[in-house]
Amino acid sequence: MAEKVRQFELNLAPERKIWSVAELTARISGLLSSQFANLWVEGEVSNYRPAQSGHLYFTLKDAKAQVKCVCFRTQALRLKFRPEDGLKLIVRGSISVYEPRGEYQIYVEHIEPSGVGALQLAFEQLKKRLAAEGLFDPDRKKPLPMLPSRIGIVTSPTGAAVRDILRILRRRFPNLHLIVYPVRVQGEGAAEEIVAALKYFNRKQSVDVILLARGGGSIEDLWAFNEESVARAISACTIPIVSGVGHETDFTIADFAADVRASTPSAAAEIVVKSRQEFQRHLLELEHKISQRMRYVLLQHRHRLKELTTHMGFRRLEDLLRRHRQQADELTARLGGALEDRIERLRHRYTIAATRIASFDLRAQIRTLGLRLMQRSTELGVRMERLLVGKLQRVETLRVVLDERSPLRVLQRGYAICTDSAGNTVSAADQVAVGAEVNVKLAHGRLAAEVKRREISET
Repeated sequence: MAEKVRQFELNLAPERKIWSVAELTARISGLLSSQFANLWVEGEVSNYRPAQSGHLYFTLKDAKAQVKCVCFRTQALRLKFRPEDGLKLIVRGSISVYEPRGEYQIYVEHIEPSGVGALQLAFEQLKKRLAAEGLFDPDRKKPLPMLPSRIGIVTSPTGAAVRDILRILRRRFPNLHLIVYPVRVQGEGAAEEIVAALKYFNRKQSVDVILLARGGGSIEDLWAFNEESVARAISACTIPIVSGVGHETDFTIADFAADVRASTPSAAAEIVVKSRQEFQRHLLELEHKISQRMRYVLLQHRHRLKELTTHMGFRRLEDLLRRHRQQADELTARLGGALEDRIERLRHRYTIAATRIASFDLRAQIRTLGLRLMQRSTELGVRMERLLVGKLQRVETLRVVLDERSPLRVLQRGYAICTDSAGNTVSAADQVAVGAEVNVKLAHGRLAAEVKRREISET
C-alpha cells in the first residue's frame, strides 16, 4: 500500500519541456511576426549604416529606449531621401527576430520624415549638396542672347505648355526657327529623356537658347526636374537655358541650375523674346484631376497588394529571406575584413623581400661567377688536352702492336696463305684432294695452283 502511495506522488510531478535555443528563438520570432505586423513607429535615427548590398541598417531611439531597424534594398530603392543620424522618422513595418543573434528588430517597409514630406526632404538634401558643390553659383550662369534666331524647346509634345510657348513665340516673332525635342515631363523615365534632350542640343549646337518647360503640378508631378542627373546636364550645357517649370510658387532643382528661372512656361517664352504677356493654361486643371485619379487607383491597388503580401502564408518565407539577406551582409563584411588582412600581410612580405633584394648586389656575384667560370674553362681545356695526348699515344702503341702481329708481316718473311676454291684457309694437307685448285697469297700477289701430290703428316 505504501508503495502505491509513493508511485502516485511521483506521477503528480510536472513534466519538464526543454527547449533548444533555436526552437525558443523561432517561437518568439513567430509570435512577434504575428502580433506586430504592419505597425508604425516614430523615433530619432542613430547609427545609420548603408551596406554595399543596398540594405539600410539604423537604430530608432527616443529618450527611454531604442530598437534596431533594417530596410532592405527593394524598399530602399523606393525612397526619395536617405535617412541621416539625428533625423526624426516614422517607419512602417513588422517586428521579428534575427535568430543568429537573438535580437528583435523592425523590418522596415516604408519611411517618411516626421513633420515634413519625403519628397520635400529629398529636395532639400539634394539642393544643399549641389549648392555646396557650387552648381548654383551666379558666376556659372550664362547670359541670354539678345536676338536669338533659333530656340530649342524641351517639353512634352502633348501638354498645354508647348502650345502656349509656340503661340507666344510665333505671334511675337514669326521668323523664329523653333526646334521642339519631345520628352515626358513626369513619371518613370522622364528625367532620362530630359537629360538626353539637353545633351542632343549641346552636341549639335543648333540653337541659341534652350527653353526647358513644364506646366504646374504637385511636387510628385514635378519631380523629374528635381533629379540630380537633370541638374548636372543643365550645368554641363554650353547653351544658355531658361527654365519655366510649374507655377510661380513652384521651385525645382532645375530652376536653381538653369541660367535664368521663369515663373511659368509662358513667362519663359516672354523672357526669351523680351515679352511680358501672360499665357493661358486651361488644360492644367484637367491634367491635375487625371493625375489625382490615377494616383488614387494606384493607391487602391497598392493597398490590395500589401494585404496579400502580409498574409501569414508568406510571413515565414519573408522572415527567412530577411534573415539570409542580413547574414549575407555579415558574411560580406567579414570577407572584406579577411581580404584586407590578407592584402596587408602580402604587402608586408613584399616590402621585406624588396628590402632584401635592394641590399643584395647581383653584379658582384655575377663578376665572381664569371671569373670562376673562366678558371674552370681553362682547367677543363688543360685536362682535355692531356687526355687527348694520352689517347693519341695509346692509339699509336696499339697501332704498332697490331702492325707487328699482322699476317702481312709473316708473308713478307716468305710465308704464304693457302685457301681452297671456297676461300677457306688450308692449314692441313688432308683438307684438299689431289688435282684440286688452291689459291696461294704471297706478300706481293697471288698464285693459282693445282695439287699434284700431298703429304699427310702423322702428327
